[in-house]
Amino acid sequence: MLEFCQVHKAYATPQGPLSVLAGVDLILHAGESLALMGESGSGKSTLLHLAAGLDLPDAGEVRLAGRAISMLAEPDRARLRRESLGLVFQQFHLVPSLNVVDNLRLQARLAGRENAAWTARLIERLGLAGLEKRYPEQLSGGQQQRLAIGRALAPRPALLLADEPTGNLDETTADEVLALLQALVHDAGSALLVVTHSPRVAAPLDRCLRLSHGRVNDATRERHDPA
Repeated sequence: MLEFCQVHKAYATPQGPLSVLAGVDLILHAGESLALMGESGSGKSTLLHLAAGLDLPDAGEVRLAGRAISMLAEPDRARLRRESLGLVFQQFHLVPSLNVVDNLRLQARLAGRENAAWTARLIERLGLAGLEKRYPEQLSGGQQQRLAIGRALAPRPALLLADEPTGNLDETTADEVLALLQALVHDAGSALLVVTHSPRVAAPLDRCLRLSHGRVNDATRERHDPA
């Protein structure tokens, strides 16, 4: 579903090029969940942006659903994102002028894959039944994050990318949201890549990799570390 092949990425600074990714290899299979851990500044968000085609590697190749992202023009990358990707961020990025149900439908409509039965199921599973006409500012933080997850999964994307999806939530709410995320990803048949610094978030996922010094290493054993 997602493959990084010897991916390099650097950024220009006044002191010269700053290498962020230095030959990253990564494979995420269809239906699999993967945590990518690393300290702040280790390049986790850079890797996520490359996976989404929001940025391009300096060298190496990123493949999404078998397609080399760097070979696509920006309109084609945008189309691939709409059709194949769901994105969940630490900030909710909900549309304040849209109510719950319209926020939920937004991504599916853009992808041309709105399904009324799946939307209704999402509303129920997200715990938002009865709140369909409320606006984001009228929801709690946990409700807003659940809505953001539901919006990303509404078109049943092949791959869901999540960047610190529980970072703004208290521990109890974060556990509830993470469990819901995993259950809905399974129901949607999506693969899941979660970028996090938290062993607690990584623990329930199928595999765990650590990004350090521009490379990824197997960190599956860290899944059992205490939070």
